[in-house]
Amino acid sequence: MNKIIIYLSIVTFVLAISCEEIIPAAPAENELLDGPTEGLSHAEQRQFLDGDIAFNDEVFSVENGLGPGFVATSCGSCHAGDGKGHPFTTLTRFGQSLPNTLPDLSIGGPQLQNRAIPGFEPEKLPDGVPFMKFTPPAVTGLGFLAALSDQQILQNVDSLDDDGDGISGKPNYITPPDYFEQKSIHQPVNGKIIGRFGKKAAAIDLLQQTVGAYNQDMGITSTFEPIDPYSQLSTDPEVSDQTIRDVVFYLRTLKAPIPRSEENTVVLQGKSIFTEIQCASCHIPEWTTPESDIEALSNRTFYPYTDLLLHDMGLGLDDGATEGSAETYEWRTPPLWGLGLSPNSQGGSFFLMHDGRAASIEEAILLHGGEADNSKNQFVSLSEDDKEALIKFLKSL
Repeated sequence: MNKIIIYLSIVTFVLAISCEEIIPAAPAENELLDGPTEGLSHAEQRQFLDGDIAFNDEVFSVENGLGPGFVATSCGSCHAGDGKGHPFTTLTRFGQSLPNTLPDLSIGGPQLQNRAIPGFEPEKLPDGVPFMKFTPPAVTGLGFLAALSDQQILQNVDSLDDDGDGISGKPNYITPPDYFEQKSIHQPVNGKIIGRFGKKAAAIDLLQQTVGAYNQDMGITSTFEPIDPYSQLSTDPEVSDQTIRDVVFYLRTLKAPIPRSEENTVVLQGKSIFTEIQCASCHIPEWTTPESDIEALSNRTFYPYTDLLLHDMGLGLDDGATEGSAETYEWRTPPLWGLGLSPNSQGGSFFLMHDGRAASIEEAILLHGGEADNSKNQFVSLSEDDKEALIKFLKSL
């Protein structure tokens, strides 16, 4: 009996060691973009999980409403691990070339459904129409940006460059959809509300962003948006209101990306350079949320590195198409948090800028123009050591 016990103990020990060698250690929390923000109640954690399942696990097909035209079959296929998308999932938006005008829906759009279910033809881009390509962004931390008030965003507007630093910044005012739910954080101007999500800041809140993604990305109708983008006909809802609400809650309560190597000497050097060459004038590091209906989002200081405003980025980034009140050469300052983790969801490489055209952080910096010319030129003038420090800092976010 003692021999059997000793034998079983040895086997158990060997298996334990083998499992440790086979099963890799869980990644550190700051190496992951997904996960809930701290402080959610039990009921909120339950809804977060429901939204997580709908966002990452539910795949649409012909049987449950996909298409007829579509770009992707699930939310998670464009935002793997809640991170940035790949060129394969890059969207094409088209039809509007002037600010404050509506795209001509008679020619299709405003988003190209470049795939279709059997029996239907994928949509083709009409000849001669203005268009722009959008690589899907990371979705973590969005709830903190959604919790900010319009007044906080407006505090950084300098439309006439009164301080003479060459940087203006303006909001994109959007006509809200019928289902828009105005909150105390909103400050309407002539019936329009400041947009804060999307490459051109054309979505006011995460409900509008989510409804649009279901409809335009997957051809899925809802009570919020009952018009099928392929046929332009009203159809029965293909996703429930509860699922939409769960996904919105999931996006609102995803944690903010956690920086890495904050105390590293080179990272600290790069952080200082970031401010010195005025990158922080648009990519504002720190914000604090006001009171929120979600307690975990109330009065929280966070570090997204964005001002959520539109900026003139120069002729090189003028795609000739736009949304809302933005000019064709104006783009919303993208948050930089989580930047260093982007290759994890992009197949091991960087695909940066609004359409993924930049294959590295340095290339993305060099593509900046317009209001960012001064910062770009200062970057070019840096020593190689200082450039490497700045890049290392950005990769630590």
